[in-house]
Amino acid sequence: MSAFDRAKRLFAELAEISADPPGVTRASFGPLESAAHDLIRREAEHIGLEHRTDSIGNLYVTLPGQDRTAPVLMTGSHLDSVPHGGNYVGAAGVLAGLYMLEQLAQGPQPPCDITLMAIRAEEMIWFPEHYLGSRAAFGLLPKDAPERVKRSDTGRTLADHMTEAGFDPQAIRDGKAHLDPRRIRAFVEVHIEQGPILVEARKPIGIVTGIRGNIRHRFARIMGETTHAGGVPRQGRRDTVMAGAELVATLESWWLQTENSGGDMVLTIGEFSTDPAQHGITKVPGHLGFTLDMRSQDSNILDQFDHFLQSTVAKITTRRGVSIDLGPATRAAPAPMTAAIQTGLIEAARHYGVEQISLPSGGGHDCATFAEMGVAAGMLFIRNENGSHNPDEYMALEDFLCAAEVLTQWARKAVWSKLWR
Repeated sequence: MSAFDRAKRLFAELAEISADPPGVTRASFGPLESAAHDLIRREAEHIGLEHRTDSIGNLYVTLPGQDRTAPVLMTGSHLDSVPHGGNYVGAAGVLAGLYMLEQLAQGPQPPCDITLMAIRAEEMIWFPEHYLGSRAAFGLLPKDAPERVKRSDTGRTLADHMTEAGFDPQAIRDGKAHLDPRRIRAFVEVHIEQGPILVEARKPIGIVTGIRGNIRHRFARIMGETTHAGGVPRQGRRDTVMAGAELVATLESWWLQTENSGGDMVLTIGEFSTDPAQHGITKVPGHLGFTLDMRSQDSNILDQFDHFLQSTVAKITTRRGVSIDLGPATRAAPAPMTAAIQTGLIEAARHYGVEQISLPSGGGHDCATFAEMGVAAGMLFIRNENGSHNPDEYMALEDFLCAAEVLTQWARKAVWSKLWR
């Protein structure tokens, strides 16, 4: 069986085991995420590769090098998905890494270990902690995360789900690091693009220049007063929907000004709702829940937005007589990709005859954790139609092969090089 045939079969197996019409669901620290890890572990054994799993649940598949003490060349991505999502997010990067290891195993032994990392719990929709699996691997998660962080669908703690899956939340409480950035030569992640740029450019792959940082409020809410829709005049209302609408409109205006001045940012209000059990057509709503996700490649813009958000909340609170609680915030720093790795991936694409363009990543990825830790980092995007995080996600297997071959060609050259910066 060729490495490409193996990848095609594994994509089909992943879709079959995690089918949840109209898409697939592999919940973080759930049975189907574990089943996906089991598939990769099984194939690693068939190929003759080493494998181990850390106490957090991250899987490491390794092609041994000549010097087992030398810093390791790494690739990887995640295997969890959003509910009813597509089959390629994350999984494409894991299978590209497995393809690379199988191809390199047929040649001379590399000078250092080359490792594929199948990462746990990247999709923040399950647990409100960004890059949970990769940050845990570096000992970066807050020590109270196992008890404080709860999964969105079950309400149970991270500790409960980790223990149920056979892993040890005590490693997080202790701040135990399973990865040492000084022991990692470089990390490159392959991922489907989650926007339309490659489709519109008609290019199969893209070289990522940087990953946007973000500010997220998962549990924001506005509290006012529930009153009669006909009996209370405008001046006497504490209307949470009107307050929320003003907040959204004001933030969008700031977004447009930022774009017009050449700044980079995107803003999403992913949830915005009243409780239908408490509110209705004849009631002024007294409670509104919403989420907020702002992203930028510029740390200064992130800071400016945060200041503007807090100022806007204070003004609306005073003017409309409501209370706005943004709840806990998570923040991820922007992560520029290493220039030398970008150049190496471009050269590898040219060697293989693959057309490519350079582009930023709007989505967050585990690669940002490695970059934050000072590891030389890069990303390779695969063209993807119909958007991402939905069941209509589509990646042509021919484009996947292009990316896997470019990754392999880059690794063949990079593993012998000492030039990363």
